[in-house]
Amino acid sequence: MNTFEQLVVFGKEHPILAALYASLFTWGLTALGASLVFFFKKLNRAVLDGMLGFTGGVMVAASFWSLLAPAIDNSPGEGFVKVLPAAIGFALGAFSLFGMDKVLPHLHINFGDDENEGPDTPWHRTTLLVLAIALHNIPEGLAVGVLFGGVAAGIPEASIGGAVALALGIGIQNFPEGLAVSMPMRRNGASKFKSFWYGQMSAIVEPIAAVIGALAVTVFIPILPYALAFAAGSMIFVVVEEVIPETQRDKYTDIATLGFIGGFIIMMSLDVALG
Repeated sequence: MNTFEQLVVFGKEHPILAALYASLFTWGLTALGASLVFFFKKLNRAVLDGMLGFTGGVMVAASFWSLLAPAIDNSPGEGFVKVLPAAIGFALGAFSLFGMDKVLPHLHINFGDDENEGPDTPWHRTTLLVLAIALHNIPEGLAVGVLFGGVAAGIPEASIGGAVALALGIGIQNFPEGLAVSMPMRRNGASKFKSFWYGQMSAIVEPIAAVIGALAVTVFIPILPYALAFAAGSMIFVVVEEVIPETQRDKYTDIATLGFIGGFIIMMSLDVALG
């Protein structure tokens, strides 16, 4: 039995652990990106905007190829009936993130101190930055967990290859996210270790969300189409409300756009090749 076959067996027999390990991998790449703060104090704004654009491209591609398409394929019926679970789940995911966006104080990466969102709070800029990325990472962890849960449930449209591809794609785009949190903190005078610590902590929600997603789907198999679309809707909300605006506040919008295209292509290729 080769390594991939062993991975398939493990994913089907231990979906919760598989989701946990996959999300720990994505968390680890966040920490790896944040660790660059030990070697550099500044990050070129063009590079940052390009990486943020890349993140958006990965999330949009994952939302369709890894989540929405399997959600629709796994829904019964024809025509509008078949797309209804995906539409409902997508809307619920977007509105859930909309609600969290309104009640959780946070600050986007390229925004000024007076542009924090959510309720007024005396919290420090560092905390608000970490909360913004943590909010961003909830749907990513949920998406990984839901796919692994679908694999365990024996749903053909939820393949182990697709789940691994999603984890790889999210892990790749988490690398610049960790850097995007730690580097501004270092530039503003925080120590190297503190900058690294907060950068990697921004992804701690991913393993939690992944386990919840996998557990929910394995217990309630019929919710899989809704759960897949829920994760997609929440990710698209994050991209449109947070990621894209962050890349459009300086003169490097073209670089951000090219980064988006690159991220989309890579995630699409991973999903098609592995899924």
